[in-house]
Amino acid sequence: MRFLIMIKANQLSEAGVLPSPQYMAEMQKFNKALQEAGAWVSAEGLQPTSKGARVKFSKGKTVVVDGPFAETKEVVAGFWIWDVKSKQDAIDWVKRIPAPPPGEGTGESEIEIRQVYSTDDFPPELKAVREQFKR
Repeated sequence: MRFLIMIKANQLSEAGVLPSPQYMAEMQKFNKALQEAGAWVSAEGLQPTSKGARVKFSKGKTVVVDGPFAETKEVVAGFWIWDVKSKQDAIDWVKRIPAPPPGEGTGESEIEIRQVYSTDDFPPELKAVREQFKR
């Protein structure tokens, strides 16, 4: 089962402030443990929304809105994709993520876990779609 693990943005990440070298070293150890366990698929950090855009499709029209976006708590700052046995395994791994130190912003973070659809989740009548996206 694959899961998308989303790290929510905060004021520092939206300001483009990178984590301290000490915190990055802790995260590297955590990522290495994921890799050694065979759970790692990918991971990336995202630039602030000030460097992004949103595209909205509504009633046949397309509207592009440049960042930054006001609701920081609704923005993703980075993500992993993990391949684990269950949602509980994903939760257990998330609990092991190094907590941000108090000196870095609020010392708080929020992480969302979402299961990724697999080709087996599609009904048989969509076999062509299933085959197109098969890993």
